[in-house]
Amino acid sequence: MPKVLRIINRFNIGGPTYNAAYLSAYLPPEYETMLLAGSLDEGEESSEHVLDELGLKPVFIKEMKREIAPLDDLAAYRKIKEIIKEYKPDIVHTHASKAGTLGRLAAASCGVKVIVHTFHGHVFHSYFGKAKTEFYKNIERYLAKKSTKIIAISDRQKEELTVEHKICYPDKVVVVPLGFDLDRFQLNQVEKRTAFRTYYNLDEDEIAIGIIGRLVPVKGHALFLESIKKVLNNTNKKVRAFIIGDGDDRGLVEATATELGIVFTNEHSPAVKAPVTFTSWIKEIDEALAGLDIVALTSLNEGTPVSLIEAQAANKPIVTTNVGGIRNVVLDGETAFLIENRDAGFFGAKLQLLVEDDNLRLTMGARGWEHVKDTFHYKRLVTDIDALYKRLLND
Repeated sequence: MPKVLRIINRFNIGGPTYNAAYLSAYLPPEYETMLLAGSLDEGEESSEHVLDELGLKPVFIKEMKREIAPLDDLAAYRKIKEIIKEYKPDIVHTHASKAGTLGRLAAASCGVKVIVHTFHGHVFHSYFGKAKTEFYKNIERYLAKKSTKIIAISDRQKEELTVEHKICYPDKVVVVPLGFDLDRFQLNQVEKRTAFRTYYNLDEDEIAIGIIGRLVPVKGHALFLESIKKVLNNTNKKVRAFIIGDGDDRGLVEATATELGIVFTNEHSPAVKAPVTFTSWIKEIDEALAGLDIVALTSLNEGTPVSLIEAQAANKPIVTTNVGGIRNVVLDGETAFLIENRDAGFFGAKLQLLVEDDNLRLTMGARGWEHVKDTFHYKRLVTDIDALYKRLLND
């Protein structure tokens, strides 16, 4: 029975949690899996409910944190080595940057036969300055040499890793898209829509536009607010916007709304009819998506955005910036409008087009489920990884 040691940065809201959880729970029974995780950053929302639902009991390494902290990192590295020596895995599979660094170094030091790393995103642009970015690139180039195989979650990400940023040669990288339990986004949509819209006091003739994700600089919420301002100034339709998520930049995003003259409310007064509502995190995201009419994304950089996969599973049309792997997730002009520049006038015009054309909104939304239901289902993910593991173990 092959043993897999799966290591993930932390269980925060997002794609990596689902990826690690579904692989830990649903790989064929011939595998034995141990799941390791680090600790959440302050203010982050936990996604451990996903693990609870699947009956998973991970091992936590409290010293493994997102930021560089030499003493904690060394302690975490030593603990991972101890676990590897005791567990004796045939495969160590790491997910995201910190787990990828400590886990791969520890696995290589212990002589693990197969070392796999999944890039769920990267920090090679739109995060840091030139010097710091090059520092991280050099670390990843070194770690790539320690890796048996690297997984990119989209064709675009593979191109970034191998051609643009030269982290490794193309033959070291295999593309395995993420997989999710998408069926829930098709279930009880009417009831979920009613519940969401009742809670936020949305009338049936109000068009609800939502953006879902962490409130951090790379998500570009200022563009979302500027675009919403354009829509509010130029349509006769009733429009309300929902910022779903939280993070370090919340105060700055709220300040941007104030500067733009946009009145907003928050999770403490959800029934207040304001143009913008900051909801903080919503765990029942299937209910939120049922209640929305349009989904937006304004990121500067993305791997595979979970919010857009889930939006299509819930039959919602999308307006998004065209960055990272987004083009591999949506169908331009069919399920989404891809915006090439960061112009609020252009972004807002596409939002307004969907606001004012009921038929277009419904038609684009209806195509989403057919597009994602197989491509991004967890059963396909598990099949792909099982085949990869078998090939690497045989080699």
